[in-house]
Amino acid sequence: MVSTCESRRTIFRWVSQRSHVEWPAYDSSPLYDRSSLTALKSDVRVVAQTWFRHDKHTSVEQFICSLPLEFFRFDEHDHYADSAHYTMDSLFRVFVLKELYGWDHETPLVEYLDSHSELCEELGLDAVPDQSTLWRSWNKRFTADLRETVEAAARTILVKAKNEGVDVPREPERKLLPRLDDSDEPEPDDETTLEQAEKLTDHVSRVVFPAFSLDRGEGCEIHENAYWDLQTYLGLRENLAANEGARSFTYESTRERTPLGHAHREHVRDLSIEQIREMYRQAIRRLLDEVAETEEFFRAGIVAIDITEAEPFTGDRTGHEDEILGTKEQSDEYAYQWATVQLVGNAVPIVLDARPVRRGESRLEIVEDLLDSAEELVHVDNVLMDREFDSQHVLEMISQRGLTYVVPKRMHTSERAQAKRLLKSDTDRYVNDRKLHLGKNEWHQTTLVYRRNEKSEHTDHRQYSVFMCNGSVGFLSEYAYRWEIESGYRSIKRFMAATTSKNFVLRFFYFAFACLLYSIWRAVDLLVQVELTGEYEHSPIVTADNTLTLLKKETGIG
Repeated sequence: MVSTCESRRTIFRWVSQRSHVEWPAYDSSPLYDRSSLTALKSDVRVVAQTWFRHDKHTSVEQFICSLPLEFFRFDEHDHYADSAHYTMDSLFRVFVLKELYGWDHETPLVEYLDSHSELCEELGLDAVPDQSTLWRSWNKRFTADLRETVEAAARTILVKAKNEGVDVPREPERKLLPRLDDSDEPEPDDETTLEQAEKLTDHVSRVVFPAFSLDRGEGCEIHENAYWDLQTYLGLRENLAANEGARSFTYESTRERTPLGHAHREHVRDLSIEQIREMYRQAIRRLLDEVAETEEFFRAGIVAIDITEAEPFTGDRTGHEDEILGTKEQSDEYAYQWATVQLVGNAVPIVLDARPVRRGESRLEIVEDLLDSAEELVHVDNVLMDREFDSQHVLEMISQRGLTYVVPKRMHTSERAQAKRLLKSDTDRYVNDRKLHLGKNEWHQTTLVYRRNEKSEHTDHRQYSVFMCNGSVGFLSEYAYRWEIESGYRSIKRFMAATTSKNFVLRFFYFAFACLLYSIWRAVDLLVQVELTGEYEHSPIVTADNTLTLLKKETGIG
């Protein structure tokens, strides 16, 4: 089917209405301008992932012809000082076409254009260029960076079209280092790994950080990026507070002007919780778009929802009792609490969303909110939660969404009695169905699985754990994945700036930004592994410290 003016208007209306997308990218951040190739790549990605969802858009050639390039300034990427017959935007489209088909030489491109006169007109060509003109344009006129952008754009188009079931001229290829036979395959050395991590960290940070904004107005002397640089810098060292960090940052940064600690805190405190969450979700969408172009990224999968606590609060919490809560261990300590939803299992463990926990909020509200965010970003199959989410109303809500769950059950009188009977009969595993009362004669059907821990320190019924699930009991084996979120929390807290402030917004921002740094680390590690080995192993080969150090370098500190 052929695209129409109406179908094209529909697509660009959809793009402009997406709240998490800034398009065109050059107008979304001071990082970009109208000659930024990174912004151009972003625009190709943003439009492509929407374009092929329309029923009439079944051709990658139509996409090339319809991609808006009028705003982009090619001058900085044109080695020809004098005017030439063919415009740079037309040549850009032509070479993307060549890459889509995977032609190694210009001859098949010329032959194809000769036989498709209507396509030539749509590409902006008044005549078909000859082979030598095309060769000179590619090798002499285009800069190396522009050639790389053409290749990247073509691959993005192939991936997005294929994901929507559109026929593509060829399978998108990954760029990998030369491989030896499997029997003699070398592991990437540290230097190679770090070189690749540096390139990808630079790219990812330039894609992700523009999602954050302080809305300071016009005419500010200190560049907004300096505030995000400082926040990243605070995450580089444990227990580094804003005032001390800002003083060190002044000396270590390559920037002429850097923010003071109190100014940084004031701007962050002016944000709202919802603004922080929306900026975070925008950043994660951008990050997922980057890793989603690899075959190794699993969009369909398992998420874990959990609540973590900050360090115990020892000051006066008068007036903040709704924010500084008791701990989950029912001790006499108090702490701020944050809830997250994170990809686990075979997927790269990215924190999809984070939110604060306040007194009076039900676990149902928290889980529903986080699942809304997660399902906007990825396809969720299974939800793993800790026993604090042992609520029939939470489980019913998850089931109503068509999702499966695995949740440990707190042992009450009936569960303890059953565990004692199992112990007496020396039974290691027992399964039975149970109806949980929802009220007003409504029930939630679940399955209880009793499992004995052979290594338990207990000798009585406490050897048994009880799990609830609404799918195959085989899903129970997936519950081990939930512990990945605990190790993730340890890394996240390592990335947090220190503060003694009781300001709830500031506290939450520090946690959310640490979640972002953690997610960037895991995404960069995925991309490095795919680039160097063609595969993704869950154990990172790029360390968190490597990534933070590279972010430090790329944000102007090194």
